[in-house]
Amino acid sequence: MDVTEDTVRGVCTDAVFERGERYLAEGRIREIHRVDTTVTAVVSGSRQYDVRVDLAADEFAPRCDCPYDGPGTCKHVVAVLLRCVDDRPPDEGARLDAALNGTDVDELRAFLREELVTDADLRDRFLARVGASTRRSVDELRTSIDRRFEERNPEYDVVFEPIDFTQWFNLANEYREQGQYASAATVYRALVESLDDNMERVDGAYDHFSSAFSRALDGYVDCVVATERDADAVTNAVKFLDERATSGTPFLAEHFERAAVELRGKAGEQSCE
Repeated sequence: MDVTEDTVRGVCTDAVFERGERYLAEGRIREIHRVDTTVTAVVSGSRQYDVRVDLAADEFAPRCDCPYDGPGTCKHVVAVLLRCVDDRPPDEGARLDAALNGTDVDELRAFLREELVTDADLRDRFLARVGASTRRSVDELRTSIDRRFEERNPEYDVVFEPIDFTQWFNLANEYREQGQYASAATVYRALVESLDDNMERVDGAYDHFSSAFSRALDGYVDCVVATERDADAVTNAVKFLDERATSGTPFLAEHFERAAVELRGKAGEQSCE
């Protein structure tokens, strides 16, 4: 998209646009970088918020870890986009490419391996990218997702602000793109279980968490269906959904019931082909 005031207005409400203008004028953008069309920034509000936008994506694909859950995007994203209208940060892509091209392959491999050893999330993404299936169980993946709920408000067993689940959705999508549907289903199921078990702790940003749950549940059903007509995978998935419908968060029961019916239907269609 072209970054203009009009296109920025198109992704937020008038009130949020005015707040974003004020944030930009007040110098609340503490740090901003661009590589190719991706802009990352730190914007100061009640705390420091991480923002990311893609200047070439539809509606800029905005991400911000602030608690905003209203229509459109938040004031922090708007401030960053407005900064890019007249004062786009310099593109660091060429510098990055030059550094990569000038680095010895063995040195680059050693650096990457060091990072992969200590960063489990990066390691998962790398293995997914090269087509390796996951060796992490649903429970292991859930541990890192549950930690986000625990870290959000450690003093109280309540979650008021949105949690960014992008890294797990990106991981699942990477597996899907590589045709590793069973691995993608494992990631989606971890998200579904964690969201279901933690939903009663949520006291705000309901649309955000409900949307994440629906997205994970739909992804899970799609990937189970795509697992090479694996009858056992379908049977186990339907059993899981039925159990969650009766034992999980009450207001999510109908979603599990719907997913189980949908999965049975899709599996039946496949068996008739």
